[in-house]
Parts: sequence; structure tokens; C-alpha cells
Amino acid sequence: MKKVILFFLISILSIDQLQADENKDVQADLLFLKIQELEIEIADLRNQIESQEYLINKLIDESVDSKPEVTDDGLEDLAIDSNIRFKGIEDTKSKDEVYKSAINALEEQNFDRALLLFKYFVESFTDEEKTPLSFFWLGEISMIQNNFEQSNNYFMELISSFPSHYRIPLAHKKIGDIYLKNNDIVMAKEKYNYVVREYPDNTASSLALQLLKNME
Repeated sequence: MKKVILFFLISILSIDQLQADENKDVQADLLFLKIQELEIEIADLRNQIESQEYLINKLIDESVDSKPEVTDDGLEDLAIDSNIRFKGIEDTKSKDEVYKSAINALEEQNFDRALLLFKYFVESFTDEEKTPLSFFWLGEISMIQNNFEQSNNYFMELISSFPSHYRIPLAHKKIGDIYLKNNDIVMAKEKYNYVVREYPDNTASSLALQLLKNME
């Protein structure tokens, strides 16, 4: 009889211990999930802060420095057809000619010329489609030329000024590339994970995911 009671007590204690272990596992899982949620929130906040800091710095710079007027003389070294009118006004023909010349220079891998033309375009014209694309190409060309800080600024300008443009996911991925080129692995991974999480159906997400796998 004593053996039966002892066995019964041991069984109860074993069950209690199993339940306690299960509770610990559940609590650990919940804690891990909470940490993941916090990491995601921190990453999102950092991206928002980056955009806000860029806009603040831009406003400060604009209030201190007045933009110099761009003239035809400043573009003489571009060797552009003489029929292009660099007037810096909202003239459709001039706008299209400048953008077309910039794209042609890009295709010819004449990056210095393309950089000046795209820069002139964003400083002189406004266009719902061509302006954000110009900022993207400015960022891309600057990255090719290893001017990473300037490249980051152009991509941030695109992200901050045109948040719904279709090149935004790729711009975020490009900023991750800049971190990677600067050997900031932690920030690169964070940016790539942000792209994968926020834009899962975009091509940029696939590119970022592949880079994350390569970094493992």
C-alpha cells in the first residue's frame, strides 16, 4: 500500500514538473517573440528617424545656403546638342531633352556627364515620374563612383520625397548595399531584413534575401 501511495505521489510530482517545464518553454517562446517584435519596431523607427533626419538637415542647409543659379555656361563641358535649352523653366521640350540626354549618357556609361545632367534636371524641373527616377540614378551613379555618402543622400531624397514611388524598395536595398560596402554588416542586415519584411513581393526583396543568405 505504501508503495502504491509513493508511486502515486511521484507521478503527481512528475506531472507537476512537466507542466512547470512546459510553462517555462511557453514563457521563453513568448519572450523570444516579444524580442523579435521589439527588434522589428526598432528597425522601423530607425528608418523613420533616418528620413526625418535627412529632411531636417536638408531644411537647415537650404536655410543657410542659397542655391546658385544654373546657367548654360556651367554645362558647356557636357557637349550637349545645341538645340537643348537649359533655361531651368517648366518647359516640356527642355525637360524631355535634358532627361533624354541624361539617359543616353548613362547608357554610354559616361557617368560624369549623366550625373551633371540628372542633377541639373532635379534642380531645374519637376516631373512626377522623371524626378524620382533622376534621384534614383543620381544615387546609383554616385555609388558606382564610390561616393557613398552622396549616394545615400540621393536615395534618402527619393525615399523622403516620393514614398509611394515604385523604386522605393530598391532604394532601401541600395542603402543596405552602401552599409555593406562600408563594412557595416549589422546595419546592412537590418536594412535588407527591412526590405524583405516590408516589400515581400518586390524584386528588391528577392535581391535582399539572397544577400542575407550570402552573409550567413
